Amino acid sequence: MDKHRLTLTVLTVLPLAAACGNGPGSGGGSGSVGSGTDAPVTGVHWRVDSLTVGGTTRNAPAGAYLQIDDHGQAHGNYGCNGFGASAGVHGDRIHFGAAQSTDMACEKAPMAFEADFSRTLAGGTLTAAVDRNELTLTAKDGDRVRLTKESDASLYGTKWQVTSLVDGDVASSLPAATDKAWFTLDQKAAAVSGSLGCNRFTATATVRDGHLTLGAPRTTRRMCDGSLMDTEKALRALFGRTLTYRLDHRSIALTSGNGKGVNAVAAR
Repeated sequence: MDKHRLTLTVLTVLPLAAACGNGPGSGGGSGSVGSGTDAPVTGVHWRVDSLTVGGTTRNAPAGAYLQIDDHGQAHGNYGCNGFGASAGVHGDRIHFGAAQSTDMACEKAPMAFEADFSRTLAGGTLTAAVDRNELTLTAKDGDRVRLTKESDASLYGTKWQVTSLVDGDVASSLPAATDKAWFTLDQKAAAVSGSLGCNRFTATATVRDGHLTLGAPRTTRRMCDGSLMDTEKALRALFGRTLTYRLDHRSIALTSGNGKGVNAVAAR
């Protein structure tokens, strides 16, 4: 696994802001864009659906999103790496400041999408238009991003896809095959089940006051290649202890007292 340094607070606390009448990066504002519309932009998890650059439209990789709050900030995922940036809104115009992002390597197609998406957001003022649950961001040269509002994911019953391992302020990308690492919490059964990337597991799970206490896991006994087993070993270390959880729209972070944990997103 490759390890890359990132500032977690940037990725979990920096969101896009609507600040009518203020300069880029300033807070306040109604959270509405577009002429004659009261459609909210803030407090919404916008899934990135597609990107059109130079007349060519490509579908977004799974997990690409943009999120908005009322404090002059934006955060999201380009398709591989997470990012955070300041943002200001004047009516239906949005301008993003310089972005900070993680530095994980992904496959060729997501990385190519990410390069064009990040350039589009950073390329100057964008025109924002909201139509019901859809948001379109259009650049001066006609390039555009299409997004759709997604409902917040529930802590229970959601298939949480593990995206990275965290150790303090260092995130580790997972081997490609571990895109099968996931978990689901069952409130009625007070249990968690899923996959460690190689083996399936079940364990008791108690949620209380922002904490998740996991029991010892019961797992299958398959043997996989070394990188998968290393990931599985890291995930196993989270069981049999109490973790702090942070639920943010469609993402979740689980962190143990020693700073180790995982980031995960709601599977589509």
